[in-house]
Amino acid sequence: MSELPGSDLPLPQGVGHRTLRAGGRRVRIVEAGRGPLVVLLHGFPELAYSWRHQLVGLAAAGFHAVAPDMRGYGGSDSPEDAAQYTIHHLVGDAVALIDALGEGPAVVAGHDWGSQVAWHTALMRPDRVRGVAGLSIPYRPRSPLNPLPAIRRGIGEGHYMLYFQTPGVAEAELERDVAASFRRLLSGTSGSAPHRAPVVPDGGGLLDLYPEPAALPGWLTEDELSVYTAEFTRTGFTGGLNWYRNLDANWDLTAPYQKAAIQVPALYLAGAEDFVIKGADPARLESELRQWVPGLREMLLLPGCGHWIQQERPEEVTAALVAFARSMS
Repeated sequence: MSELPGSDLPLPQGVGHRTLRAGGRRVRIVEAGRGPLVVLLHGFPELAYSWRHQLVGLAAAGFHAVAPDMRGYGGSDSPEDAAQYTIHHLVGDAVALIDALGEGPAVVAGHDWGSQVAWHTALMRPDRVRGVAGLSIPYRPRSPLNPLPAIRRGIGEGHYMLYFQTPGVAEAELERDVAASFRRLLSGTSGSAPHRAPVVPDGGGLLDLYPEPAALPGWLTEDELSVYTAEFTRTGFTGGLNWYRNLDANWDLTAPYQKAAIQVPALYLAGAEDFVIKGADPARLESELRQWVPGLREMLLLPGCGHWIQQERPEEVTAALVAFARSMS
């Protein structure tokens, strides 16, 4: 059994961790198995640890499953300059990791923000990607409008992505009691929680949307929660929040990809209760996705599942990823 640094919770049997250099920076990876490479990219606020179930399942199916702590998270490098967290940096990190492992091209899967990185890695560097799987966030082409002004006009100043823009504000709230922040965020956006639009009330904070739960959801144990608590107590939340602080920069940087489609084989998975797609018509969602991802093999929406899909429904997500990765062979 190996232990995740910063935590006394052992990783599952057969899962190890190490730190390597990729693209000139330090990257901590959690990995299992041998075989064709599957790279798993986490979102906010998570860690490589969020893929613990899939690492085991993919390894058992004959794959080398690798999940990095992304830039700004956990045991990986966390640049101080917020400008070092653009989509170009993040895609560069994914490509550098594939190259450092020497096993590419890879199947690249991502959840939440990691989904955005996975989609854009497939878009920008299809030579390094055999197939792409997006969890929670579907691929959407570059908007003709700058995103932050569009959010202000369409939703209002309280949208959580706007709340994240001012350095120090969200950090102060989330770091005040890290354990409570994770209990409320993970419980409040899971499939069993009431749906709430992520709009921060005037004068309030993000956690005002998610009350303290009476108990953790059934998919999350106190020991598992302690991994997140320990790591984010040590690192803080700034690294992950800096990803949001580059939305306008990303819009500028992706201008060459206006109306570009992803050409590699693809899979899309989401919880039907995920706030990201809640209320969307599934048929329209799939139609729009296929327009920009013509190689989409399957769109799978899991009933009763919320935002944290690979942790809420680990067996179904693992089975879907295994089947998709095998189809690339």
